[in-house]
Amino acid sequence: MENMRLESYDEVAEILRNCDNVTILTHKSPDGDCIGAGMGLCLYLRSVGKHANVVNSDGFPDRYDFLIGDYQPEEFKEQFVISVDISDTTLLGDELECYKDKIDLCIDHHGSNRFFARKTYVDPSASAACLIIFELLEHMGAEITLPMATNLYTGLATDTGCFKFQNTTPEAHIAAAKMFEMGVDFEHINRRMFDIKSRSRILAEQRLIGDMRYFEDGQIGFLTVTNQNIADFQIDRSELDAFAQIPLTVEGVRFGYTLKQQEDKPQLFKVSLRTTDADAAAICGEFGGGGHLRAAGCTIEGKPREVMAKLLETTRKYL
Repeated sequence: MENMRLESYDEVAEILRNCDNVTILTHKSPDGDCIGAGMGLCLYLRSVGKHANVVNSDGFPDRYDFLIGDYQPEEFKEQFVISVDISDTTLLGDELECYKDKIDLCIDHHGSNRFFARKTYVDPSASAACLIIFELLEHMGAEITLPMATNLYTGLATDTGCFKFQNTTPEAHIAAAKMFEMGVDFEHINRRMFDIKSRSRILAEQRLIGDMRYFEDGQIGFLTVTNQNIADFQIDRSELDAFAQIPLTVEGVRFGYTLKQQEDKPQLFKVSLRTTDADAAAICGEFGGGGHLRAAGCTIEGKPREVMAKLLETTRKYL
């Protein structure tokens, strides 16, 4: 049976009303959007008497413990599987790879979605998966509790860079305002997500920024994080996502790359690309990756210089 693309919130709502014993999948190297969307949806399903759990290959980083709260997994016989904020089954991670052919519903906001689930709802114009979940729950007339709203606001704020990235829409601001009215402590969340850094991270940033490499008259910038760097500075890997924004803060850089060596597969580098005026998803798509217009990623094998050379060759076509 051919996989189906859902076109409306009504179709998604009907599925949620009729499913139970749900496992919600989030992507490896979890961020605020996948955790917020997963937990927000899980809390809703539990609030209407259904059984649901949220799972992740890598576990949930400590910096998001305020989202997890007193969440505890439930015991039940799984009947339905939903993925949130996942565009490709390669993002499930090793522990969840067994689900790649078992996903009943995918809810996502990436234009590069591979439509791997039996039914998929994708809105590439949505600022975050959390915005989709919030609007969906509103459409269903659901009672959105403060813990739900806290999760959904966190994902929305982190995926828009605290509402400053290109993907920020009027709908994102409207949703945030509604969550403020629900009592979300946006000041605490934004300080925790954007302002507070560990001392080890600050020391690492100083070194890595000093070692950045530039090409094409400074239009292309590379920041490389190796496993040795992580060991030397004792950086928590959950903090590495924030490094992706650093290259683009340098004046003149239009293509900001962050290369992160993988702990379990040191021959691989996870590439994060941020751009000012080029299609990041198209560039990363040439390496089997994807993402959004100004933020995307992929994985490339090789030594740092080899990975940079491959990316430079492709990026020059977009200058």
